[in-house]
Amino acid sequence: MIGLLTLNAPAAVCEELSALGLPLWDALAADTLHYLCWQNERLELVTLGEKGTVAVDFVGGAALHRRQFGGGRGQPVAKAVGIKGEYMPRVLDATAGLGRDAFVLASLGCTVTLVERSPVAVALLADGLRRAKADAATAPIIARMRLIFGDGHQQLAKLLARELPVYLFNPPEQAPEFDVVFLDPMFPDPTKRAKSKKEMAAFQTVIGDDLDANDLLSPARALAKKRVIVKRPRIAPCMAGVKPDFVFGGESTRFDGYLPK
Repeated sequence: MIGLLTLNAPAAVCEELSALGLPLWDALAADTLHYLCWQNERLELVTLGEKGTVAVDFVGGAALHRRQFGGGRGQPVAKAVGIKGEYMPRVLDATAGLGRDAFVLASLGCTVTLVERSPVAVALLADGLRRAKADAATAPIIARMRLIFGDGHQQLAKLLARELPVYLFNPPEQAPEFDVVFLDPMFPDPTKRAKSKKEMAAFQTVIGDDLDANDLLSPARALAKKRVIVKRPRIAPCMAGVKPDFVFGGESTRFDGYLPK
């Protein structure tokens, strides 16, 4: 179990993490390996013995560099979801993780709804979204991003039933429709994990693999109006063994496209 070390943490952050089901700790137990804490004016995931930490930063760092020099609409993920001309698809990212691809799509003009079931990832995401909303450069982008805490399978079922989910950030006024469902699940892949930076490998260990990800494809195809995009390692098998209708390739990853049912 991952908890929040409450030292220096704002009361609102403590309340939010408690509502997500995460324990609040005054001190670390002897066997603690990973924990959340408030430092550098943000929420961070710490691994004992490692210098690097994990936080969501949509304002600076890699997100800023990608926003300025990442290639814009020429990026594979932009082509995969179908951005073209004035058309900006409404995207549901049902396995949001740390929201990196979702932020790229929002920065290009898409409205993106992020669904994530890990309370640790949701806590980091919510903190990153709030900080980016307060920054003049990223506020217009964040206005196009929404966050749902929940299991992707259950949320897809709710959306198919036209139920309005519980939003943690930027709730819409009515049940939205989605042109694209985007899936980037964590599959068991020791090779991919070994190549990750130590702090990101730790994050993947904390979050765990999405062993039930194959079950997302069918409801995603039922919900999406235009296409389902599955992000996969370049040589990985197809999701659920289903051959895609089209593929956007890349050096290390590919985007498998499926038409709606």
